[in-house]
This record gives sequence, structure tokens and C-alpha cells, in this order.
Amino acid sequence: NAAGLILMYHRIGELQSDPWGLAVSPRHFAEHLEVLRKHAQPRPLAQTVNAIQHQGLPGGRTLVVTFDDGYADNLYNAAPLLDRYDVPATVFLTTGYIGGAREFWWDALERILLGPEVLPAELRLAAAGRISEWSLGEARYYAQDTLRSDRKRFAARHGTPSGRYEFYREVHRVLQPLGEEERRSALNDLSDWGGVTMSARESHRCLSPDDVMALARLELIELGAHTVTHPALPALPEASQREEIRQCKLELEQLLGRPVTSFAYPYGQYTAETAALVREEGFSSACSTQAGFVNQQTDLFCLPRMRVEDWDGERLARMLSDWFGVGA
Repeated sequence: NAAGLILMYHRIGELQSDPWGLAVSPRHFAEHLEVLRKHAQPRPLAQTVNAIQHQGLPGGRTLVVTFDDGYADNLYNAAPLLDRYDVPATVFLTTGYIGGAREFWWDALERILLGPEVLPAELRLAAAGRISEWSLGEARYYAQDTLRSDRKRFAARHGTPSGRYEFYREVHRVLQPLGEEERRSALNDLSDWGGVTMSARESHRCLSPDDVMALARLELIELGAHTVTHPALPALPEASQREEIRQCKLELEQLLGRPVTSFAYPYGQYTAETAALVREEGFSSACSTQAGFVNQQTDLFCLPRMRVEDWDGERLARMLSDWFGVGA
């Protein structure tokens, strides 16, 4: 019974601040693709899903590359390298952000809370039907060397983060389950509080409609759906979940002029009801963020994925060896 892996990326680029470790540098991504060509058989997601449905995965190490969200660097940094190494990939798009002047909310929050060297001493935020209050204390101050040490700490996955970083994580937890309008209102309040502009940074830009069409023309790229506003789907009523799933599919198919059949759950969060809605709306597969292998028995609407970080090629080769060793 052959097994395969689906890898999850988000961004290819160099960022000064990357609190969730979403970015892989172009240099490391090139090393990753070299490793994938050498140690596995990179295949398109749709082909892999079709194999699971019918004849089963072929022998060898099947490997699928995916990207979540829809950052512009997927086209400008990732696609040329995918082409150079002849590795297919699926990019899951959040349609409400395509061509907009807004950053993803977690990036906007990072800019507001981790950008300034000094913030006000107190924060009082109305969200989710209650008032949350913070006294920042020493977290008011965030020197460049503290930011750099936070980034190194995150990359190494050890050490204690700064108070400012912990403050960011706490406010993030408050904002994540909110609906889009309430979250946008909270971000506006936060930007006024912190004195930070909300215009999108070029480094954090989402794909434009022209960018999406350019990706769609590339033979190696498949495009999938990732909702309209990137909500935590299980936090929404069923009707709202269905609307996020259906409207994303509709908007993408209108833009591309062809069916869109793959889906990825925002934050990897879903319930059995969510998965049923995705199936009912005409998708043939959905990716989660749970670690694991794909094989003949895998539920196509809970496809597991392995999160890839900004490792060098040697580290990725070791990870692949460990992963496939366990899954063999």
C-alpha cells in the first residue's frame, strides 16, 4: 500500500518579522525543490486525488506541494523556481483578498503590534461581545535586537519570547474567531491606537486578478479554494460556512473560466459538518493541516499535510527520510 506526502507552504520570501514562520527563503526553497526531485516523485494534487479514488497511489514516494492563502510571492518568487525544477504545485486562494489593498489580518496585526518600537501603555479592545484589557508594561518597548531575537527564537523553536511577542499572540487569539466585519473594525481601532497606517506593504501583497491569471496559465500550477475571508469555519453558523465555501468557488471559477475542485480549510479547522459542506459544494478534495500520510484509505476531505519551515535542503532531506521511514 503506497503512501505519499502533501507539503504545506505559505510564502517564499525574506521577511524582517515572521511571527508564524510562514516564509521560506527563495534560497532554501530552491534547495527544497532539488531535494524533492532527488528523493521523491512530485505530482499534482488532482492527479494524486484521482489515484487515491481509483487505482491507488503509484509506487515510490509520491509528494505534493501546496501553498495556502494567495500571497503575490507565490507567483513572483515560488513559480519561477517550481518551473526551474519542474515541480507541480497547488495554490489555495482566499478570494476576498485578491487584488485588494488590504493585508491578511494576521499580517496587519503584526504590523500594528510588532512594528512600532513604542506602543501606548494600555489597550482596551472591544471584540467578541466583551472588553479585553492589557497593561503592556515592558512590552511597550520593542527594540530591533529584541525583534531579531524573537525571530531566531521562533526559527529554533526554543527560548522565551519577548513580552511584546506574547502580547501579539494574546491579541491574535482574541481576533481569530471573529467574523470579518468585526475583526476589520477591531483592526481599525488597533491601528488608531498604535498610530500605524493600514495600507498594504509590497512585501505582504496578495495576488491581483492579473497575477491569478498569470498563475493559471502556468502548466505546473493548479488553483484551489481557501474561502472568501479566511474565517475559522467551525466558528461560523452552517449557512455562513456554506456561503464562504460556495462563494469562493464561484468567484474563482468566474475568474478562471474553469472548474475549481480542491479546497483547503483556513487554519486547518473543520468539523464533519464542514467537510460535508465542501463535498456538497462540488469539491473533490479538501486539505487539512493535520500531519500524516495519504494512501488508499485516506479521506479525501481530510487530506493530511506536513508543514514545511525555513529549513535548508539538508534538513528537509532528513525530515523526508524520517517521514517516509515512519510511513513505509
